[in-house]
Amino acid sequence: RVLIVDDVAETRENVRKLLQFEGDVEVVGAARSGREGIQQSFELDPDVVLMDIAMPDLNGIDATQIVTRKAPETKVIILSVHSDSEHVYRAFQAGATGYLLKESAGAEVVEAVRAAKQGIRYVSQKIADAQNLRRDKRSPFESLSAREREVLERIAAGDEDAEDDVPQEDQPQ
Repeated sequence: RVLIVDDVAETRENVRKLLQFEGDVEVVGAARSGREGIQQSFELDPDVVLMDIAMPDLNGIDATQIVTRKAPETKVIILSVHSDSEHVYRAFQAGATGYLLKESAGAEVVEAVRAAKQGIRYVSQKIADAQNLRRDKRSPFESLSAREREVLERIAAGDEDAEDDVPQEDQPQ
C-alpha cells in the first residue's frame, strides 16, 4: 500500500503507472503537498509513502518527520532531484527509510518500496556510489602514481617544462 506525495501531477501519475504493474503493490492515494500528504497518510494508512522534498505548504522532510513520529509503522521514501549529502542526511534524520533520486526512480522505485516495506534502508545507486567515493580515506595526492606526483611537484615548484614531460596518455582530455 503506497501513497505518492509530489506537487507535480505528471510525477505522481508516472510513479502510479509504474507501480500499478506490480502485483504486490497497490497505490492507495496521491497528494500534492506536504500537509495533504500527512493528512492522507493518517487517513489511508499506507505501508510506504513516496515523498518529494520541494513542495508548497510544507516540505517533504518536515512532513516525513511528522508522519514517522506519529505513525512509525509507515515507512517514508524521499523521492527527490537533490543528490547532495545535506538533503540525504536531513531526510534520514527526519525518519526516512529510503532516498530515491527522481532521475533513477523508474529503475529503482519498486525495489525501494519493497525494501522499505521490510524496514530495509534504501538509497539510490548514484548516491550510494558517491558516498563510497567519500569513504576513500586517501588524499587525492596519495592516489597519484609516483610519476604523476613528480610532475605535480615540479609544476608546483614553478618548473614550466614539467607539463611537457607528461606522457600523452596521462594528459587530461
